Amino acid sequence: MFRNQMNQLLSVFSNDFGIDLGTANTLVYVEGEGIVLNEPSVVAIEKTTNRVLAVGREAKRMLGRTPGNIVAVRPMRDGVIADFDIVEKMIRYFIHNVSKRRNLIKPRIVIGVPSGITEVEKRAVKESCEQAGAREVFLIEEPRAAAIGARMPVDEPAGNMIVDIGGGTTEIAVISLGSMVVENSIRVAGDEFDKAIQEFMRKNHNLIIGETTAENIKIEFIDVYNFKGDETYEVKGRDPMSGLPRTQPITRAEMRDAIEEPLGLVIGAVKAALEQTPPELAADIIERGIVLSGGGALIRGLKNHLSDETGVPVIVAQDPLHCVVNGCGIYLGLIKTMGHKREYLKI
Repeated sequence: MFRNQMNQLLSVFSNDFGIDLGTANTLVYVEGEGIVLNEPSVVAIEKTTNRVLAVGREAKRMLGRTPGNIVAVRPMRDGVIADFDIVEKMIRYFIHNVSKRRNLIKPRIVIGVPSGITEVEKRAVKESCEQAGAREVFLIEEPRAAAIGARMPVDEPAGNMIVDIGGGTTEIAVISLGSMVVENSIRVAGDEFDKAIQEFMRKNHNLIIGETTAENIKIEFIDVYNFKGDETYEVKGRDPMSGLPRTQPITRAEMRDAIEEPLGLVIGAVKAALEQTPPELAADIIERGIVLSGGGALIRGLKNHLSDETGVPVIVAQDPLHCVVNGCGIYLGLIKTMGHKREYLKI
């Protein structure tokens, strides 16, 4: 009782945060202000001293371009922590930046996590946030946060299906009465698409390209629905035989073939979730449609392709890149209104 009262008092004087700690990007929502930070989840480290040299956009610019004594790394892999120490430093850096000119009381943090992570991985996320300066940490499953952030009517007694395609994981859930009736989390998402493009260019065109180039192809050129045109895209990379830079034109049909495997795995996971959905909720989904969120929702043609494959209407959320972090922010308010029932909000 006293602890709850103390937390309510502290929350008056602190700025609480919602964090989408993504494989590709980290976003921070501050209560009363909205999204105040959106940075790549990349950290540049000096090897000899393990000193952090840069975080976020500045560090991402160093990917593939650093000298031997500096390494730019992504400490999040497949939606979970791959390097505990670096993630803690990254979170501490982001919290410090967001907390500048704000109250000195440690914030309460709501953080989105993949629905399929283990208890050990949950503890790692919580401990990273606590070590980085959080007063209290709540975890929320990313698909539930995405559905809340997309303003889906998840509290109604009806089926709502969300497919959140991030950098490291694709999160799929059917939600009714505020709870996830069906959930499916696979560690195939934007990063796997990028790797597939890199591998295709190496095997089929004998051209080595970096992560950033592959990501640009995915964002700017690929169309998984209308891919039979003659339009080409100039890809710059390095020839492994000569070691010299080279430019290679590619077609949309080639790139559709390049990502066939990870795309098929995502489609298969959505179909598997639909097959597990109770009939009444499935009927609601046919009427309401599947909602796409996350960066993968912006892949050209994916909405139409997924609809054709499932036979269900597909809608892209209004603000797909920010659904999870906005949902975490809305969840902050729910924690305050729940009061003595706060323990039920922890997963």
